[in-house]
Amino acid sequence: MMQYLIPEPKTKEIVFEKALPSDGASTLTEVKKLSAKRKAIEESVNRTSNLTDAIAKEKNRALTSVCEQDLQKLGQYLPLLFNLVHYADKLQRGVSGLKIRWSSGLISQTLIQRKCPKFFQVDNIMFELGMVLFLYAVKLRERAMELASSDIKTSVKLYREASGAFHHLSHELLPSLQPLLPPGKLPELTPPLCTSLSLLCLAEGQAVTTKNAEESGKSASLLSKLHYGVTQMLSEVCANLSSRANGECKDLSSRFLEYVATMRALHELKSQKHFAEVLESEERVGEAIGVLRRALAAAKKSKPSKEDSWISIFKKEREDVTKILAKYEKLNEVIILQKIPVETELPFPKGEKIVNLIPYTPTRLEQQLRFKL
Repeated sequence: MMQYLIPEPKTKEIVFEKALPSDGASTLTEVKKLSAKRKAIEESVNRTSNLTDAIAKEKNRALTSVCEQDLQKLGQYLPLLFNLVHYADKLQRGVSGLKIRWSSGLISQTLIQRKCPKFFQVDNIMFELGMVLFLYAVKLRERAMELASSDIKTSVKLYREASGAFHHLSHELLPSLQPLLPPGKLPELTPPLCTSLSLLCLAEGQAVTTKNAEESGKSASLLSKLHYGVTQMLSEVCANLSSRANGECKDLSSRFLEYVATMRALHELKSQKHFAEVLESEERVGEAIGVLRRALAAAKKSKPSKEDSWISIFKKEREDVTKILAKYEKLNEVIILQKIPVETELPFPKGEKIVNLIPYTPTRLEQQLRFKL
């Protein structure tokens, strides 16, 4: 399967107790705990922790996957952060002086810019919540990728959860946050991108399910519908990302865009391969030949140019389709003798979408916080 890791944003340190005027010892204790959990997130994304692997595993309850460790840290920080947002919202002057700074992992960057990323500062706690929730969704997706070949059920569940987190960002948090952000500067916090990533996670989850169906010997008819369902979802992603021309996702990484386009082309090719098999079984060999020719012509326009593993996967699929086409053409020349329809008369597969998002429900640690006004 094709895979693409979304680059993580980087961040700068926040010491909450220095910026928040706590009113009482209990609030100060909670705010310091918030800073400690936030420090763990900072060390994870910046890869600045000094802990050895053995100590890190012990500290993180023997979780062997770095991604699992990161998800655990985020799971501990988010309830505290949601609680802070709840009380900060009640302060008339808001929370100021925090100097919340994050960079973008998805902006197209030169090598120098990747080593020394540009940080965007927004002194509003909702900015922190948005970026941390984005990172949480990214990590859910990353863990789903890790399990795609070993634990299909859990992998698909995590893709669905990641989709739900991105959807929550796009529809619940970002509308109120948008006026605070400089336009076109941070794609991670734009509704079109988060909506696109939500759809992408569903497409990837269905791709895992479809691969398992192929390995289980499911019918060509079902496989064609599942692959075309992935294609349709990725077409929606491409449509959403086209809004970058309006400035909202202006400088997105070309590698990310190529991943989406290549994955879409790959599943369309797979879908039409299985669809041609269905047509051939119904003795519609002429149409099957036309469908495969159309699929190969489209694939030639969409081959990846940068990622070796993507090239290998795409090349293998094209070779498989080419062999099947040659087999059908020989069959038609010798025995069937059917007319091959022109492209405008050829049928298309029907898509079926079977993977839906799991809604994200924020969890707040309900601890009273009191601040000096």
